[in-house]
Amino acid sequence: MSTGSDVLIVGAGLFGAVIAERLAADAGIKVCVIDKRSHIGGNCYSHIDAETKVECHRYGPHIFHTSHEHVWDYVNRFTRFNGYHHVVHTKYRNRVFTMPINLGTINAFYGCNLSPEDVALFVRREVERAGIKNPDNLEDKAISLIGRPLYEAFIKGYTLKQWGVDPRQLPADIVTRLPVRYNYNSRYYDDRYEGVPWDGYARFFERLLCHPRIDVRLGTNYFDLEPSRKDSFLTVFTGPIDRYFNFSEGRLDWRSLRFDVQRHAIPDYQGCSQMNYADPEIPFTRITEFKHFHPERVASSATITYKEFACAAGPDDEPYYPVNTPRNTELLRKYQSLAQRERRVIFGGRLGSYRYFDMDDSVASALECYETSIRPLFTQRSSFREV
Repeated sequence: MSTGSDVLIVGAGLFGAVIAERLAADAGIKVCVIDKRSHIGGNCYSHIDAETKVECHRYGPHIFHTSHEHVWDYVNRFTRFNGYHHVVHTKYRNRVFTMPINLGTINAFYGCNLSPEDVALFVRREVERAGIKNPDNLEDKAISLIGRPLYEAFIKGYTLKQWGVDPRQLPADIVTRLPVRYNYNSRYYDDRYEGVPWDGYARFFERLLCHPRIDVRLGTNYFDLEPSRKDSFLTVFTGPIDRYFNFSEGRLDWRSLRFDVQRHAIPDYQGCSQMNYADPEIPFTRITEFKHFHPERVASSATITYKEFACAAGPDDEPYYPVNTPRNTELLRKYQSLAQRERRVIFGGRLGSYRYFDMDDSVASALECYETSIRPLFTQRSSFREV
């Protein structure tokens, strides 16, 4: 680790990389970025599969989308985006539907031919038939939006597999991320800007971290460092907040993912980039075929798919999604209280905040953290070591 650095950043994912770039390029500060993995980019990392020549996202699909102009302007300093628009399909009882639920989904599911005006009334009657008042959990909230039949077909089984708990035990706000449309718009995201980096996420992160004031050390675990070396730096910690405090208040629950990677000697396996599987008896949640993310590239004669299984995160599993149950909310409050006492440590990112972030949220959060919490430390003092 560079002894000339003023800031230690733990984690080379989006939050940490953006903070590092801003410190080096904007504030002129020397930064050391460490990551226990062998690559930069965190869960956004992508690579070219040697056998099929298809670019894969090692930790599941990542499509950058945002309506924040300043975030879009920032990321475009480091990559071009190909304009890919994410479209998702879902299988239920051996039939394929569009997802999120739109006019096409509803007409196909019910076997009717409703117009946009008709479907609003139709769904409202389904909701009224369910009789849900004051929904306070995921199941009731979903039914209050789309009615019971659509919920049980497309939401319930998938949610059980994804979260491993009864949907009635999950907070209502989880389902509000899923739009419901009364037209045939099949785009998964409504944001103004969307795409995948033209030459992949790995190159995007390489450009973020290529500044001469940034020293990147991979295969380096923060918890293996000597305490005296840690205390010499302002630290931006993007690992799990409960791990930082040695699980003193208990372990926060995470959901993890496991992938069954398969290569196919055919040019197209499923005809789309993502196929969800809503039936609860099918153990996996979705299959991603990555070559569809880059229609601008010359198509290869083979393809690769990632079959995705959700599971509870064990000690050796990668944590992906925080589980927002009352128990975890209370634990997080305790850890946040401990974090406020750490004068030389700033916590951030998905793991450090115990909060799910879309990629643009991670960038926006990092830019705000830099401007409001980190940059003032170096404009007021010549070095953080003077504190």
